[in-house]
Amino acid sequence: MRLFRRLLGAAGVLWAAATFTFLIQVLLPGDRATLLLNQLTGQIQERTAEELAPLNARYGFDEPLAVQYLNFLKGLATGDLGVSYQLHKPVTEVILDQVGPTILLTFASLLVAWVLSLAMIIGTAKRSRVLSAVSSGVEAVAAGLPQYWLGVILLVVLALNLGMFPVVGGTGLAGLILPALTLGIPLAGFLGQVTRREFEKSLDQPFVLSARMRGMGDTAVRFRHALRHSVLPGITLSGWALGSLFSGAVIAENIFTRPGLGKVLVTAVNARDLPVVCGIVILIAAVYVLANLLVDIAYTRIDPRLKTA
Repeated sequence: MRLFRRLLGAAGVLWAAATFTFLIQVLLPGDRATLLLNQLTGQIQERTAEELAPLNARYGFDEPLAVQYLNFLKGLATGDLGVSYQLHKPVTEVILDQVGPTILLTFASLLVAWVLSLAMIIGTAKRSRVLSAVSSGVEAVAAGLPQYWLGVILLVVLALNLGMFPVVGGTGLAGLILPALTLGIPLAGFLGQVTRREFEKSLDQPFVLSARMRGMGDTAVRFRHALRHSVLPGITLSGWALGSLFSGAVIAENIFTRPGLGKVLVTAVNARDLPVVCGIVILIAAVYVLANLLVDIAYTRIDPRLKTA
């Protein structure tokens, strides 16, 4: 029942995102056929009705708004996101050509965030009052770092000044590290803040005391018992973070000149290539929805009691 409710909610979110992107295309100032014809000819000028008629008929711009909306939803159901005004290719093909590096950067950033936050929490939680306070302060500062500013600092210091990483990012591991740190460090601050309190509470629970009395070492207690009972808030945040990282990859890819959807989106916005922009918006919404469904599945794996909720 819980999964059904989540699926129903996911469908509602995707429908809302699709409707929003459709309204963007039809309500923005400017005639779509004129914009498309100007893109095709490379000349920005007023167009006559005779010139626009073939494009209006081909793309259905002359249909009633309700018919256009239904055709738009039908296209989405079959994977048809329209045709790029600038590249003259199906939007689905444009996205698939560039989505791989963006997905890789998204999951690399999430991995970096979890590694940094867990290392900080496990290594400092309840070690001493001063150490815990300093660590909490570091997490708060990290969470407040603007991604664009952090990316520029990492690029200048580690790539330009120290030469530890390439200035222009590529598809290799060396070109992935700085973008992943740019997105992962602020998220690590958020994960640390929401997970630390639960972790410290878990260390005071009877099952932890029982494990210590059986002779289990402190590190084993932290990893095998306290950690499992404190990661649910972090997993919840990760569902939101996947979508946020996917959209934030636009920033990192442009700072480090990486291939991916970031460059495609910036180019499409500058060229007013609305089908590509809207296609990427729908994709980001789908990532949010999928990530939150995965979070629900992870919940039931960690706490089986939620299966009956």
